[in-house]
Amino acid sequence: MKPFKGYEPKKVASREPLPAGGYVVKIMDAKEINYDWGSVLLISFDVAEGEYKDFFRTDFKAQDREDKKWRGTYRLFIPNDDGSEKDEWTKKTFNGAIFAMEDSNKGFHWEWDEKKLKDLTVGALYRNKEWEMEGRTGWTTECAALICVSDIREKKFKLPKDKPLKNRPAQTQPVDIEIDDEDLPF
Repeated sequence: MKPFKGYEPKKVASREPLPAGGYVVKIMDAKEINYDWGSVLLISFDVAEGEYKDFFRTDFKAQDREDKKWRGTYRLFIPNDDGSEKDEWTKKTFNGAIFAMEDSNKGFHWEWDEKKLKDLTVGALYRNKEWEMEGRTGWTTECAALICVSDIREKKFKLPKDKPLKNRPAQTQPVDIEIDDEDLPF
């Protein structure tokens, strides 16, 4: 084997996701992002209290790639106001998230200015989510909902259900095969 330039043995850090659970988070930024199918309010935050305080700041600083990503985010869909069933669900979710922010921050009232969300605290519920990329699968966690800080602190919440991949082929049962060590190529 021929050595290559830039060889340097180095331990590759594995990223641990934030465990499923409820957290008090501080909003670091919020901005509206428009797509051809609709808009979302991208809320970036970090854990503000407890064992995992500053979890996403630590994660961000530990990334050694050029395209670092802030992983503490929640995409709150903005209703299209089109009267569809999906839009009604979106309105319910949006209203609940804004209520959680108002209830968690004395004196705050939503005035349709996402920049005023910065520095607010809110509760974030994290669930397990299965992912697939280039034929590989695994599990991580994602923010599934925003709730009142008091519900997090008083542990008055129910964890959201795990979110497995959709339309995944049924798993086949393993087949026991007897292999004679003499048949192995090594």
